[in-house]
Amino acid sequence: MNRERRKDEERRVEEDRGQWASKTEYLLVVAGNVVGLGNVWRFPYLCYNNGGGAFLVPYVVLAVLCGIPLFLLETAIGQYTQDGMVTCWRKMCPLAQGIGYGQLLIKLFDFVYIVIQAWALFYLAFSFGAQLPWGSCGNTWNTANCMDHLDWRSQSSNLTANRTMLTNTTSAAIEFWERRALAISGGIEELGSVRWDLALCLLAAWVFCYFSIWKGVKSSGKVVYFTATFPYVMLLVLLVRGLTLPGAWDGIHYYLYPDLNRLADPEVWIEAGSQIFFSYSLGAGTLTVLGSYNRHKNNCYNDTFWLCLLNSGTSFVAGFVVFSVLGFMAQKHGVSVDVVAQSGPGLAFIAYPQATAMMPLPQFWTVCFFLMLILLSVDTHFVTVECFITSVSDLFPTLLRAPGRHEIFVLLTCFSSFLIQLSLVSEGGIYIFQLIDYYACGRACSDFMAFFECLAVAWVFDSSERVICPEKTGLGNNG
Repeated sequence: MNRERRKDEERRVEEDRGQWASKTEYLLVVAGNVVGLGNVWRFPYLCYNNGGGAFLVPYVVLAVLCGIPLFLLETAIGQYTQDGMVTCWRKMCPLAQGIGYGQLLIKLFDFVYIVIQAWALFYLAFSFGAQLPWGSCGNTWNTANCMDHLDWRSQSSNLTANRTMLTNTTSAAIEFWERRALAISGGIEELGSVRWDLALCLLAAWVFCYFSIWKGVKSSGKVVYFTATFPYVMLLVLLVRGLTLPGAWDGIHYYLYPDLNRLADPEVWIEAGSQIFFSYSLGAGTLTVLGSYNRHKNNCYNDTFWLCLLNSGTSFVAGFVVFSVLGFMAQKHGVSVDVVAQSGPGLAFIAYPQATAMMPLPQFWTVCFFLMLILLSVDTHFVTVECFITSVSDLFPTLLRAPGRHEIFVLLTCFSSFLIQLSLVSEGGIYIFQLIDYYACGRACSDFMAFFECLAVAWVFDSSERVICPEKTGLGNNG
């Protein structure tokens, strides 16, 4: 009788919510979500800045002790309850529903990261020109202090002199980023006008997002066959090119040379833990929602191990891609690698484009890089929106799961988000982005959620039991 009830429940869930068409779709969607921009522009710099190869020790330790167990926990919660990030706690532990609502709020703030796609699309459009605009100073937006990469050939080979010159001048890449792409205002109180070229890029990103998720997992499961795999092709191409550049191994030396004394620094361990939480998408509810589309008997243990291994392995390889190019750029400028090393948007939109402008066939390598950035961010973003849509739909299934209503709800969510985010592509939009990125989406939020997740599950489960206690969870009637 219990087995028949379970089968009836699985059929009902599949009809109402849908499930992954295959195991491959699930793995690709999760891989596309957890392997994102943080693997390329955050991990390599953290490794270099926190002891080089020695940073891998706390990273691996915390991945094994915290990252993989929490990844498995969140996936298993979704797979067992077959519900979104709020309603899963309503079934397991109603007292802990606040965790789900908190994660839902974090998801809303995470919508702002689509602006990175808009920036990358903007740069991609300029990459097809006969001359890369961030590689020269003869443009209308450049100042008298601008210096392009060609000017360095006639300068002194003295390291100190070149370092001083970098301080007293502005590179063409920085001026393109600040004066042409963003047209940054004087502060957050000066929002200025909307940058309509960026607004069109933002609209294109939201249109792609809508058509990726408008049919739920039926559509998103198909899109990832391209968006989750093609970035690895681009990463491999850039890796081979980077390793063959002059000065590449100097950059890799900076990336991996171990400083064992840093292991005694608590900040190194905090940064390692932060990167694990960030890149594994822990505490955000994403893994719970994606796991809820699995079948009950799916082997989530194996999935967790291989997905975490893929994520960390990608981060490690991305470090070679980044620092080989930074080593090349440092050699061209006649400075040490630490002068040009950056993370975050500074790496993606200033340092790396500046380096590709110095290579033969600069347009080709720039197109490869920004295509990779766009596809890395596309997966993460449409999964974020899909998780929000799923969780709200699970709260109001009668209202939002009627025929045709899901598509309308997705359309309203995407369109309203686009209108709100026009402020992000204004002249003061970068200040709003930094404000949300630092305060609303910081590591404290995910750490807080993960702590209370563990606390709630520890209360629901007895340490001596291996199954959920029906009396505490209310799942006894589900068989």
